Amino acid sequence: MRAGAREGWRRARLETVLDLSLALAGPRQEGEVVEELVQRAVGLLDARAGIAVSLLPSLVPATVVAVGWPAESGAAARLVASAALQQVRAGEVARVAGSVLGVPFAEVLAAPCLWREELMGVVAVADKEAREGVARFDDEDVTFLRSLALLAAPAIASSRLLEEAERTRLLLEEENRALRLGAGEEAGLVGQAPAFRRVVELARRVASADVTVLVRGESGTGKERLARLVHALSPRHAGPFVPLNCAAVPETLLEAELFGIERGVATGVSARLGKFELAGGGTLFLDEIGDLTPALQAKLLRVVQEREVERVGGRQRITVDVRLVTATNRDLEAMLADGEFREDLYYRLRVVELTLPPLRERREDIPLLAQHFVRLHGRRMGREGLSLARPALELLLRHDFPGNVRELENLLEAAAALASGDRVEAADLRLAMGVGRAGAAASSGTLDEAVRAHVLRAVERSGGNRVAAARALGIDRTTLYRMLLRWNATLDAKRNEPAKSAQAPRSRRRTRP
Repeated sequence: MRAGAREGWRRARLETVLDLSLALAGPRQEGEVVEELVQRAVGLLDARAGIAVSLLPSLVPATVVAVGWPAESGAAARLVASAALQQVRAGEVARVAGSVLGVPFAEVLAAPCLWREELMGVVAVADKEAREGVARFDDEDVTFLRSLALLAAPAIASSRLLEEAERTRLLLEEENRALRLGAGEEAGLVGQAPAFRRVVELARRVASADVTVLVRGESGTGKERLARLVHALSPRHAGPFVPLNCAAVPETLLEAELFGIERGVATGVSARLGKFELAGGGTLFLDEIGDLTPALQAKLLRVVQEREVERVGGRQRITVDVRLVTATNRDLEAMLADGEFREDLYYRLRVVELTLPPLRERREDIPLLAQHFVRLHGRRMGREGLSLARPALELLLRHDFPGNVRELENLLEAAAALASGDRVEAADLRLAMGVGRAGAAASSGTLDEAVRAHVLRAVERSGGNRVAAARALGIDRTTLYRMLLRWNATLDAKRNEPAKSAQAPRSRRRTRP
């Protein structure tokens, strides 16, 4: 190569290194860094193939991106990374014959991505293109490959710090929630019914084993609470607990929610971690697992089997370390028979099965649950010592709870907000039941707003007559007065009623023919 041409070639390479430096300067996902690294390395060194691997502290591959290898050789890429790793641990660029690594290339050049004496990854290129076949990589190739690797190392470290910060934020949110509701009471797994105690005891026993768990039961029986108990008692308790209701996410968005999405998949779309990555080191709880489409069932099965995810729009697989707990209220066996649920996924998820009984099969637990929820929500409302009156409990025992424990808790939360003294009375419960029916279709607003709207509607329907309104609401007049004063609703029934009676005859006289 002539001197002028060689200088131009060197400048082009230096510009490539500078471009990579600028590209990696901002916040990037680890997979993006690894892909950028291998693409630049292959282009810069005129290589026929290349791989880049980011490594966990245990030196287990975290992300592998291969360029130029046959599609079926993902395992071969890992083998190359593993073998090259043995050569580059000393911090030097390794030159290895392809036959030694078991790959169909004459020569492989591998460089370590070192950051503060920690090996963050390896980048390797294979077979330099030449006019006549393959040329050997020269010393300048070695220098430039080392430069690329050293640029990528801090970017990999930075991406991990960002992901760890996101996981820490999620964990702190969970811890704050537990602290607000009371660490012991947050689980809400209260009861002495034999069927209930058996499933809780089984959950405690399997918590220490890092296996997938399938929680079954009707809506409102406490499936997420049981999953939280499994997480809290597991070796992963210091990691995040990440819940996702599969039925609550539109089908078109669920894949990105689960597995993440790469930047630029569509206009305005930025890279986002999926729930599997966010739950790293902890537990991922997937509720309503029976609502997954066949396509998502297949992708979930691959993740469960291989412990790797592939983001929407991405090309590399990312190693994930999570415990999976799923839940459903559907008949999965019937879905299997109808071909609506994959049999292989069913058995992967059902390593341990926990089935929660409905509240109608453990009615003896209603008193314990009721007192628990009254104390819990009383404390949250700043009313320590709030209790449940005997007539109120008797009313609960006569009530049917198709919504199970969730319905009972929601009812008692409303009643606690309505209680005027230090006890929840039967009148508070009757009013709360009316609020629940009236606001069942509401999608927003606080509980107090729902109660206020319900009470004021009753007053309006009674024409401002507080006695009639209290009777319709099932509460005493004093309780109604106190509510109206609290809301500054100064409706004076005694003043308004005479006005109405005086106006009515005049109205009739005007309309008389």
